[in-house]
Amino acid sequence: MNNNLKNKLLIFWRGWGYSIVVALIIAMSFRSAIAEFNDVPTGSMKPTILEGDRLFVNKLAYDLKVPFTTYHITCWGHPERGDIVVFFSPEDGKRLVKRVIGLPGDTIAMSANQLFINGKAVTYESPDQETISHLPPDQRSDHIFFSENIFGKKHSLMITPGRPSLNTFGPLLIPEGQYFMMGDNRDNSADSRFFGFVDRNLIVGRAIGIFISLKRDEHYLPRWHRFFQGLS
Repeated sequence: MNNNLKNKLLIFWRGWGYSIVVALIIAMSFRSAIAEFNDVPTGSMKPTILEGDRLFVNKLAYDLKVPFTTYHITCWGHPERGDIVVFFSPEDGKRLVKRVIGLPGDTIAMSANQLFINGKAVTYESPDQETISHLPPDQRSDHIFFSENIFGKKHSLMITPGRPSLNTFGPLLIPEGQYFMMGDNRDNSADSRFFGFVDRNLIVGRAIGIFISLKRDEHYLPRWHRFFQGLS
């Protein structure tokens, strides 16, 4: 490298390079500690969340963490039943998106896809037709759709009759500091029924909306009707 080029690089670094590096560090720290986007590769949360949805994750929903770690600086809240959260799997460390079903101290049980929390049966109502309409027609057959009402919090779910699944278990007592997660696609979701309880420190944040949505099986064409949609 000749002296002329070295001098130009030195001038650039002194003028802009340091500022660019600092800006990148700040931006990455913001993404790690405050908010970020999360891609959804599987259908375990259908019909609420589809493959190809890109979720906005509020990482300040419950606490403030040291950037790039799971260490809590301060905490002002905890996940509630019905929240959709992003967390690290206790089994292999992969990032997952599921719904909080059980809180610390709860007793959870299920019988033939009928959920019981602390001995009380969860109620099921007619499904939200708008949510179901977002599924392609060929994905609506062979499934039954409901609106699950967890003590006042409603969300859509689907079951697949005839598909082998762990739809009966418990009762299980959730330890302190642990949570029980399940997918809305009840008969096709690897969740706490398989990998166990999720420690509070493994929860990244709350998924609050869909930023964009792309059809993975159709050359990533956009699903315009799902852009900027809230989640419940």
